[in-house]
Amino acid sequence: MRNIEWSSGTWHRQPVRTAVEPAGVLSVEPGAGSDLWRHTSYGFVHDDAPALLTPFPVGSAVEVDFPLDYTEQFDQAGVLVWVDDRNWVKAGVEVSDGHPQVGAVVTRDLSDWSIAQVPEWAGHEVTVRVSRTGDALTVRARVAGEQWRLVRLAPLAPDAVASAGPYCCSPSRGGLTVRFTDWRIGPADAALHIEE
Repeated sequence: MRNIEWSSGTWHRQPVRTAVEPAGVLSVEPGAGSDLWRHTSYGFVHDDAPALLTPFPVGSAVEVDFPLDYTEQFDQAGVLVWVDDRNWVKAGVEVSDGHPQVGAVVTRDLSDWSIAQVPEWAGHEVTVRVSRTGDALTVRARVAGEQWRLVRLAPLAPDAVASAGPYCCSPSRGGLTVRFTDWRIGPADAALHIEE
């Protein structure tokens, strides 16, 4: 995997504020009430979460690191894979019902949502990895020192032109700041099931 410079990405929806700290950390403040969602159950469409994107071709994987230091309802950070406003995947850690939850939203006109509690990840640095091979996206996540957890396997057409990178949003409030510590791209995982 090779590091991606923050300056080489393109913003999909501008955040309220960004800053590159002396250690190279990118801090991002999304707008109050920002989110990504289409219709299902909630009945609304939101498309105003900031994401810093780079091209994401078949055969590649993207990773994003950030400390899980946010605690408010629906605060979230992770990786966004963007095709267009009706086809995208966001994957990461979201606070829901009082607990950090690792999960993903897969949208093909309508959004779905899958999550699993990870309270033991609070206060640790999280890595979210999305790998693109053939007709699939494989989403994995972990904290330092742990094995990868398979979060989601989702379809994505091989001919889809996609981009990917770090995203964050705060659907229930303003004032969230997420500190992204690294962003990398490299070859896709060789297999769906891996051992470490």
